Amino acid sequence: MKQATQNKQLSDALLILWAGGAALLSYSLVYALRKPYTAASFEGLTFLGSDYKVAVTTIQILGYVIAKFFGIKIISELKKEKRFRFFVSSAILAEAALIGFGILNPPYNVIAMFVNGLSLGCMWGVIFSFIEGRKVTDILASLLGVSMVFSSGVAKSFGLFAMNEMQIDQFWMPAVIGGFALPLLVLMGYMLKKLPQPTAEDIALRNERVILDGKGRKKLFMKYAPILSLLFIGNFMLLVLRDIKEDFLVNILDMSNQSSWLFARIDTIVTLVILGIFALFAFFRNNIKALLWLMTLVIAGCLTMTYVSFFYETLNLPPITWLFIQSLSLYIAYLTFQTIFFDRFIACFRIKGNVGFFIAMIDFIGYLGTVTLLSTKEFLNIELEWFALFNHISCAVGAICSILFTIAGLLIYRKYTQEMKTKTTKFFMNPQYNTI
Repeated sequence: MKQATQNKQLSDALLILWAGGAALLSYSLVYALRKPYTAASFEGLTFLGSDYKVAVTTIQILGYVIAKFFGIKIISELKKEKRFRFFVSSAILAEAALIGFGILNPPYNVIAMFVNGLSLGCMWGVIFSFIEGRKVTDILASLLGVSMVFSSGVAKSFGLFAMNEMQIDQFWMPAVIGGFALPLLVLMGYMLKKLPQPTAEDIALRNERVILDGKGRKKLFMKYAPILSLLFIGNFMLLVLRDIKEDFLVNILDMSNQSSWLFARIDTIVTLVILGIFALFAFFRNNIKALLWLMTLVIAGCLTMTYVSFFYETLNLPPITWLFIQSLSLYIAYLTFQTIFFDRFIACFRIKGNVGFFIAMIDFIGYLGTVTLLSTKEFLNIELEWFALFNHISCAVGAICSILFTIAGLLIYRKYTQEMKTKTTKFFMNPQYNTI
């Protein structure tokens, strides 16, 4: 018995190393295909009267938004045997677009970034589909999620290094970095493809994951509409804030006297802290307790964002300390929904579906907000002081999301207790248990 337990623990540990490592590296490499351009300033360039970098960012995100919209259907209905082919095709198209960005003359090469965003919009959902519905998904999803934090800083740092130390042109820099990343990404995708399928124990604990057609998606949303509406609105704001931080951090903070690797160092520390926190949820076998504690964690992160932003001048924090606290608070809130939350939500309410539907929905809504914000800024020709803008938005987002997620948490608990009462009533009303 003891030997069997030890073998099982070893098997779980090996699965975590295999699946978690492949998931983490996969999305890190996706960032290498998508985000290095954010390290460039593109000073002095415009596109149709707009700031060139804002135009590049907006157009790439527009492609990303369109991919997310179609991803609601694609990821929800993607069969397991087609995942790897879709994965590889998306990666190759993304690198081809970056090469086009280098070949075409500015400012018209921005169209290449639209294709790049379009090709990568479904990658998160595809990668997550390989690892969801397992008893160790909390740990696997944590590794996948923190790759987003870590990779954002690393992509910028590699971009700065390539331009500053290797003297690579700012338009070719994304393609060069993507060229190194592409073969590694395909290898990671192959490793995910070879993962063993969820076991009977996984299915008992986390529910079987199945494809979800249009009728099923509508039925699912309507059943949990009040809860999901609040979560989607909150995530809309969190994602807009996260995108502003990621894409314009070099505008928010003065990097002229800082190391090219500053972003990577800060995000590495944030990554380790979040990974440690999220990994603790693997010890929660009770899904409703896990959900409620996750909501508490999210609310705490949102309140911290509001406090640090509102009292910034009073606190007089050094810029690096401010960046660390903001990054940690924002990513705890944002990544909770991108990783653990919906996997537990499906398990708690025994939903017939998959995580891809939820994540594609919140991402589509969120990125649509980012495109709207950036487009409005350029259309109205508003001159922004990026640091002040981020602080003000962070304060408002943190406060509003705290309210939304508190209400959502209460509704989740009420929904769960109602369903438990219904199941208990049906159990005792079953003639098999009627002794009269």
